[in-house]
Amino acid sequence: MNLPADLKYTKEHEWIRVEGDVAYIGITDHAQKELGDIVYVDIDTLDKEVAQNEVFGTVEAVKTVSDLFSPITGTVLEINSQLDGSPETVNSDPYGDGWMVKMSIANPSELDSLLSAEVYGELVGA
Repeated sequence: MNLPADLKYTKEHEWIRVEGDVAYIGITDHAQKELGDIVYVDIDTLDKEVAQNEVFGTVEAVKTVSDLFSPITGTVLEINSQLDGSPETVNSDPYGDGWMVKMSIANPSELDSLLSAEVYGELVGA
């Protein structure tokens, strides 16, 4: 299983990559494998403040719909427009082109509560 060590993770299977004062967020390789073929990503929180652990959108696979939970509090600055036409990018490149939102970081201390790649790997049995 692919678990980049430079990312932080949540128990709900989101990842976060911090770049300066913004963060990129998506779902983990484990999550996309569990969901199966992703057919739609629905995120309507652009320019909205989202609290840590609050739902910022949903991801729809052939058999199920799953909520997306924010790992941190912040404002959604950008939604990955590439996913509109190619939601399967989340399956093929969950940590790269399959990112879902870019957010501001309202409270950097929240990052300390997230899981390391090692701890997340233990959680999912990697």
